[in-house]
Amino acid sequence: MDIEGLPPGAPELRLAKLLNDYADVRSLRTAGATRKKQAEAKLLVSGLQQRLLSSIEAFAKTLKVHRRTMEKLWAAESPAGTQAEIDPQLIVGNFDSDDDRSQLPEEEQETLQDAAVEAATENARGDSAKADVRTEQQLLDEMERVAEAARGLPDARVLKLIEWIRANMCAGVRVPGQSSPQPNAPWSDARLLIFTEYEDTRRYIVAMLRAAVSETQDPEERVKVFSGTTAARDREAIKLAFNSSPSENSLRILVATDAAREGINLQAHCSNLFHFDLPWNPSRIEQRNGRIDRKLQPAAKVFCHYFFYKQRDEDRILKALVKKTDTIRRELGSLAEVLEERLHEAIKFGISRREIDRKVRDIEDASLEPEKRATAEEELESARTRQDALLREIERLQDRIEKAREWIALDNDALRDAISCSLEMLNAEPLKPAEAKGQARFEFPNLEARHGADPTWSITLDTLRKPPKDGKRGFEWRKNSPIRPVVFNAPPGIDDDIVQLHLQHRVVQRLLGRFLSQGFVHHDLSRACLAQTDDAIPRIILLGRLSLYGKAAVRLHEEILTVTARWTEPSIRRGQLTPYAREAEAKTLALLENALAPKSAGAVPAEVSERLLNSLPNDIEELLPHLEERGRLVKKDAEELLAQRGEAESQSIRRILEDQRKRVSGQLAKSAQLVLGLQGDEEKRQFEADRKSWERWLKRYEQDIQREPGRVKDFYTVTSFRLESTGVAYLWPVTG
Repeated sequence: MDIEGLPPGAPELRLAKLLNDYADVRSLRTAGATRKKQAEAKLLVSGLQQRLLSSIEAFAKTLKVHRRTMEKLWAAESPAGTQAEIDPQLIVGNFDSDDDRSQLPEEEQETLQDAAVEAATENARGDSAKADVRTEQQLLDEMERVAEAARGLPDARVLKLIEWIRANMCAGVRVPGQSSPQPNAPWSDARLLIFTEYEDTRRYIVAMLRAAVSETQDPEERVKVFSGTTAARDREAIKLAFNSSPSENSLRILVATDAAREGINLQAHCSNLFHFDLPWNPSRIEQRNGRIDRKLQPAAKVFCHYFFYKQRDEDRILKALVKKTDTIRRELGSLAEVLEERLHEAIKFGISRREIDRKVRDIEDASLEPEKRATAEEELESARTRQDALLREIERLQDRIEKAREWIALDNDALRDAISCSLEMLNAEPLKPAEAKGQARFEFPNLEARHGADPTWSITLDTLRKPPKDGKRGFEWRKNSPIRPVVFNAPPGIDDDIVQLHLQHRVVQRLLGRFLSQGFVHHDLSRACLAQTDDAIPRIILLGRLSLYGKAAVRLHEEILTVTARWTEPSIRRGQLTPYAREAEAKTLALLENALAPKSAGAVPAEVSERLLNSLPNDIEELLPHLEERGRLVKKDAEELLAQRGEAESQSIRRILEDQRKRVSGQLAKSAQLVLGLQGDEEKRQFEADRKSWERWLKRYEQDIQREPGRVKDFYTVTSFRLESTGVAYLWPVTG
């Protein structure tokens, strides 16, 4: 995002020029000193420069500490002594997220950083006799004057950011110090993630944004912070809020330091990220972007913005760094470690305006040596090959899922109707459509709130509530956590506001269990149904279930069987009911499916119901032998398929064991050379433990190769089966 048209005296431009001049003057102190001394002096100025490019607020605080120490040096109050050991990270950056010090209170972190700046200033005192003290004082005076006057005011980046928020999130956002263009304006559903490297800058951004949103709807809830000092409990709450539906949570803007740049998923409802400042380490840019540019990002495009001051020479370096990072990522997949270090080294010790043109060229021309680049390209090609193989595997699995769906014949509408039917059998309300944009949602009744409800439903219904923040699933949590709407198709991204119901969900299994828990009992007419169709022929369907079991009663196969026939009055039958052939049976089952739909025809007359009820025992007796014969045929086919699967998996485990033996034997053969390259006793002890483990595995190999394939094959051997009738359905013509 370009920033241009600033007056020459704008604080961001003026301070950058003054700091560059100050760096040149300070270099006189270390002229002729060792390279180490010169590097220490440059590192100090680099830290000041990075803070200035982050924010005037961060620069002003560090400048004050540096100036205070310089005044002691000018007055000779701080005699030269032993060089203090300094952590460079405290000079040029903030604490990393994996640094324990990042968890310290802000005051303690500031104390550590101030002490490091003081020590670095003293270490870089150089030769006072060569120093131009007067010019140093003048430049520091002017920088402090400009910084103090500008800190606390919105800079050009804040104004650009407010302009973007006003256009994309809320029209009522105002520039601090001005009135809102649209007081109490509502917010869109868009969310925004803002990154900065420094806590001082983070506090500055938050202060500016909270002032900017103060006259909009729910201003207190719009801006939150995620930094190293955020408590672990609050971190989880903030992540949950930022990833929750914008319709349920007012949070819209999250300001984060680099403590949030790794291992945190924030993409559920956010596709825009702003780098308020740019890290000088290229990999950190990628890590920040990865918080929203990742899998399960529902947006088609992700936008990662950064600011570019066209009138500030130092920004040319940072722009070249961003561009090079993007080029490398496209060409090589990711930054090679060596190349990343080379790019970082180009600006590690600061950006001198005398060297900007050369450094821009160095960054643009940076590349790996031919051998290393060839290796990186080979790795990338290998990764692409693996990705292609993975895509083919995904496509194959999608085909298998589709075939399984066809084979199971699961229809989400039918599943929803079955769940509603089961709920009604519990004397509860069926699923009802819920108001929602896009994907169809349904309200699930609170079964535990019914009079005389089964108390065990509480635990089952917990799977439909949002998980408790403190992990405690008690009465208060259930009272304050309503049951979420349910859906039957997978949502496109992460959505904690809904629950997808599927065959393996505990609620679904419990509700469908009443249909599956027992077989058909002749006197139990709850398994018989009567429906009307617009077909002219009365029909009967006998349903059965075939279950095949292996060793230890493991269920290997289960299948619903049907026998269909034309129904005639027992008094006029010329023999027993005759099952339909395949084509007529398919039509009968299709008629049954349509007849059971919610908007099917009305009720069958009572006299017809009574006639069919009286005929029921005799009809079952006539069709049951056909169901048993069909069961025997299906059992035979299923046993053959299970045997084929057992054989295939047996051969697969045999190949796995043989491949593993080759790899282990190869490692043992190379062990003599490998041990020579080990460093330290710990590595040698670990290698010795690995070698012994390989030897033990090889000793077990012969037993495993004989036992495991056979064990897998035996698993699919059918040892018992069960065939039971589970229901009867009559289809009666509407015409009677």
